[in-house]
Amino acid sequence: MDVIVRPTPTLQGEFGALSSKNYTTRYLLVAALSEGVSTIYHPAHSEDSDAIRRCIADLGAVLTEDDEKIVIQGFGRNPRDVKELNVGNAGAVLRFLMAVAALSPEVTFVNTYPDSLGKRPHDDLIKALGQLGVEVEHNNGRLPITIRGGKPAGGQITVSGAVSSQYLSALLFLTPLLEEDSEIIVLDDLKSKVVVGQTLEVLEQAGIIVHAADDYMSFKVPGRQAYAAKSYTVQGDYPGSAAVLAAAAVTKSDVKIHRLAEHSKQGERAIVDVLRMMEVPLTHENGTVHVQGNGILKAVEFDGDAATDAVLAMVAAAVFAEGTSRFYNVENLRYKECDRITDYLAELTRAGAKVEERRDEIIVHGSPEGVEGGVTINAHYDHRVIMALTVVGLRARQPLLIKDAHHVAKSYPQYFDHLRELGADVEWVK
Repeated sequence: MDVIVRPTPTLQGEFGALSSKNYTTRYLLVAALSEGVSTIYHPAHSEDSDAIRRCIADLGAVLTEDDEKIVIQGFGRNPRDVKELNVGNAGAVLRFLMAVAALSPEVTFVNTYPDSLGKRPHDDLIKALGQLGVEVEHNNGRLPITIRGGKPAGGQITVSGAVSSQYLSALLFLTPLLEEDSEIIVLDDLKSKVVVGQTLEVLEQAGIIVHAADDYMSFKVPGRQAYAAKSYTVQGDYPGSAAVLAAAAVTKSDVKIHRLAEHSKQGERAIVDVLRMMEVPLTHENGTVHVQGNGILKAVEFDGDAATDAVLAMVAAAVFAEGTSRFYNVENLRYKECDRITDYLAELTRAGAKVEERRDEIIVHGSPEGVEGGVTINAHYDHRVIMALTVVGLRARQPLLIKDAHHVAKSYPQYFDHLRELGADVEWVK
């Protein structure tokens, strides 16, 4: 379905942030890898988190869920022998489970999103799994992918971090279960180090020991460990909230979002700092971000590597800032559900924004007077692009029609409902 976003001068209201997709995915995984019963409170519900629920159940975990929590009986180091897994369009879920599948004799990951996840490369993880003695059959590094494992060895493993930190995280989830100790050496630069910090945080909570170098470029992982069955509570989600906060920043607003911890390890928490740099009136106290926007913003320069999933929302706010903004060190945006630099900037240009791309930079020449709008937007099946372009539509002079906006459900199914609660003029159309 498509969405029409009409100009909306004011937003007002409050709600609780959705639960974190990243933490939900990791807690579900470590619960499945334990041999006891774990409880996860306030898990996220989205296409991605539903994908990992479905897959760990296929692999033998027993899940019982109510409105508050999910209880999981794990399968430990012995997943059920299944022939196929369908992760939908969830890249992180695919990569984490490719590593888990190394414990199985043969699993094929099918390709149900050929125009999105089906285009994304996984070569670096495939090479790393090969070093563990795992045979991987693939389509030039892409889906469909068949993992033939069973008894992967440990030892020294090298993995590139230049494209994604998810490959490293996948290995960190797997290696504690191996019979041998492992040493993981990261080659090239490591993107999104802050997300690796989230993985290490969850591993520690699950009773797993990992010795990490301060720069996260090498790790020593003792083998023969067991994941402990624990209780976990999922914190509020900054990546999804970033778009709502940007929407409040570019309008006249009085908006509060609760359940956003001040000291969260989510890198996208930087949206609060960036909006402050843009001189947006806001406070962040007791887990609540309160934006009292006046639509007046100043340009910024920001290293986006630590806040990958909030950069598009930051760029949307910068479209209306006074001056030229620069978001650098963001090349990994090119390897997401779409090329979030070329594809996103093409749609921003169509809407009337003044933007430039570099290999690893986004440059925005702000238009405080607003943009023209009045066009149809291709969001490239990408939930982050959909959310960010909605922010632009709120300040356009004419409505934007965003194609296939239902793909926002990948991470934030209630996004348009929440915007409507704040007074945004958005309408679903077939």
